[in-house]
Amino acid sequence: MQVLQLQAINHFFGGLHAVRSFNLNIEEGELRGLIGPNGAGKTTIFNLVSGFYRPTEGDILFEGKPIAGLRPHQVTALGMARTFQNIRMWNSMTVLENLCISQHFNLGYGLLDTLLGTRRFVENENRIRTSAVELLEMLDLREVAGEYPKNLPYGLQRRVEIGRALAIKPRLLLLDEPAAGMNPSDVDKLIELIRWIRDQFKLTLWLIEHQMKVVMSVCESITVLDFGEIIAEGRPDDIRNNPRVIKAYLGDEGMSDA
Repeated sequence: MQVLQLQAINHFFGGLHAVRSFNLNIEEGELRGLIGPNGAGKTTIFNLVSGFYRPTEGDILFEGKPIAGLRPHQVTALGMARTFQNIRMWNSMTVLENLCISQHFNLGYGLLDTLLGTRRFVENENRIRTSAVELLEMLDLREVAGEYPKNLPYGLQRRVEIGRALAIKPRLLLLDEPAAGMNPSDVDKLIELIRWIRDQFKLTLWLIEHQMKVVMSVCESITVLDFGEIIAEGRPDDIRNNPRVIKAYLGDEGMSDA
């Protein structure tokens, strides 16, 4: 089953042609990488898929349903979650509260239930909290449940952000440079975490990453973007040795983390 299809996507920012005739199919259960130099258009594509931008041309299908033009919360409600290149969390809330509030797009109760404290309100709030606590246990975050994310080490902040995305129980998870700013030890833990998430939650994952160690370790297939255009696709070994990819990364040095 094809979870995500991008068909002839073109996107312009004024006179800048940011994405050029982009076509991609992602199969259920696949762990796909999207790489390319800075400014290649990778995050733009994630923003198009997740509803932050509307493509100038082309179609986007999620599980066969057209989603181009939907707003981010509507895309999320369909079963897609994402993280961001720059960590975005509610730092005035605890880790546990972050995982709880991320589930409120699908509350199951209304304002009147909240004001009256109805049985529906209580049952749904208990369900949300129980789900969040279970996720904390699974991600080894129980000890920091009461901490504010901004006070945590960077690697743990990333783990919390990924946990918040998982809390909505997505079928497709987009990870935008999850290793950005991490030290080598945290990178190794992230590799283990991504593998565990795919196996534990039976998810389809699409990953943007500059750390070639991460990409080459976890991705089954990789798409390479340069100036908004696909220049190569294939398995990690094929991509590592592709002359166009090496050139796009300014020589062998750009692939040295593989």
